[in-house]
Amino acid sequence: MQTSAHDNRRSGAEALLDALPKPIAGYVEANARLDVDAMLKPFAADAVLFDIGRPHAGHAALRTLFEQEVVAVKAIFTPDSLRYEDGKVVVEGPAHGDFKGSPIRFTYAFTLESDAIKSLEITL
Repeated sequence: MQTSAHDNRRSGAEALLDALPKPIAGYVEANARLDVDAMLKPFAADAVLFDIGRPHAGHAALRTLFEQEVVAVKAIFTPDSLRYEDGKVVVEGPAHGDFKGSPIRFTYAFTLESDAIKSLEITL
């Protein structure tokens, strides 16, 4: 059976998703569905997300961010690289959606604690 280039990319993306720590994989999978409740689930209650330097602390602030700046523009992050650096899980890839400049390449640096996302720093 022949596989197309699309199939190979999909296999690579699936392999990367399988390699991610469970809370990060859960977030990425939920983001692909634009499911805000599921996107929040892997975050600790007191988690902080820095979105291009702007801090958002706690689930209420994260929910607002996800609803207004992710779901509203259908922004879906598709990681294509993974590394561990300075105690963080660093994932890079493009985000596609209905926003100016799409797709834009982002770096997501996650800090995990007790099987939850404690912090996430998103940079360009």
